[in-house]
Amino acid sequence: MAVRGNVKPSQPSGMSGMERLALRVSSMINHPIAQERREVRIHRLDTDGEREWNEIVSSILEADGIDLTLNHEDSSITLRWEPSEDIEPPAQAADPFESEEPAPF
Repeated sequence: MAVRGNVKPSQPSGMSGMERLALRVSSMINHPIAQERREVRIHRLDTDGEREWNEIVSSILEADGIDLTLNHEDSSITLRWEPSEDIEPPAQAADPFESEEPAPF
């Protein structure tokens, strides 16, 4: 079977522009570095439609605990959030040399 040189990679079938944008934004928010810093900057790509971009920004604005800043110089948005209260902080390892009871000798 012959392959033509001008074949373009196909778009993910069955995925709307809004679904692609939501997936991209979600993966950026859930990235370990963003989670550690509790901050992420999201740029609007040329492939992001005006309606989809406005819809995602609106849904983020409605979410509790997220501060959204519009960056007018490059049309990106910066999201900041505080750690969730229902997530327990990581347990700290006990110091093996620190004991509540004195040594028996």
